[in-house]
Amino acid sequence: MASKFSATKMFNMSNKPTISMQMMWVGLIITVLFILIAILSPLLENLDLLQDPQEFLSNPIHQSPSFEHLFGTNRQGYDVFSRTLFGVQVAWQVVILATALSLIIGVPLGMVSGYLGGRIDKVLIFFMDTVYTLPGLLLSITLAFVVGKGILNAAIALSIAYIPQYYRVVRNHTVSVKNELFIEAAKAMGANTWRVLTRYLFLNVIQSVPVLFTLNAADAVLVLGGLGFLGLGLPPETAEWGNDLRLALDALPTGIWWTAFFPGCALTLMVIGLSLLGEGLNEFVNPKLRN
Repeated sequence: MASKFSATKMFNMSNKPTISMQMMWVGLIITVLFILIAILSPLLENLDLLQDPQEFLSNPIHQSPSFEHLFGTNRQGYDVFSRTLFGVQVAWQVVILATALSLIIGVPLGMVSGYLGGRIDKVLIFFMDTVYTLPGLLLSITLAFVVGKGILNAAIALSIAYIPQYYRVVRNHTVSVKNELFIEAAKAMGANTWRVLTRYLFLNVIQSVPVLFTLNAADAVLVLGGLGFLGLGLPPETAEWGNDLRLALDALPTGIWWTAFFPGCALTLMVIGLSLLGEGLNEFVNPKLRN
């Protein structure tokens, strides 16, 4: 009787949602909210419910939050509310491009390296480890100097730092899976390398990729903000949080807080949402952490 009660209690405890799983739903709600903002912002502008984020000549300078300008205006006369919302769209564009580029390059290289081994594997490991040891922000700043400003250029500068992460994760999974019986059976039936990689290995080595994609997206938002703060990310007129924070820095000592507060809150909230989603997905995908 006691053992039955103990087993029932353990079953109920194992099925109870953990804090990480609960916070994952919070992160999902925040992330979906930012996706909706990015989608709806242009529609609101077309309906004249939202000001053009690059319009400044018709606005007063450093006006405090009011009914006319909900988040106030900055020293250039830009509407802070409009630029904060359109900054979500710009952040998503750069982040999705950066993480997608790193995934497209890192995953195939990891599969080929782990499956073929030999000299190719050693060369790729050496190269990826060299890139991985460099600080991500420093590498992105250096590349931003080389490729210049723009959404695509910023995405390229960010993606280089994430390629080794996808490579290492996928390569390690490939090395552990390539000697399984179903791979040996596929090769015995005449499957070539391309067929083995695409049909039998791919779905078995990418379980952790969605988690890494989400966490890299959160990091990319921060790095993009850092590049914008240093004046290296996007053109100055583009609605981007890091650049707006750089412009707001001089006005803070004079009591003009709204030009830095709202873009900073948006950046922080988006990073928190993506981080919580990534941590929850990590526990959801990994049964050992869930137990």
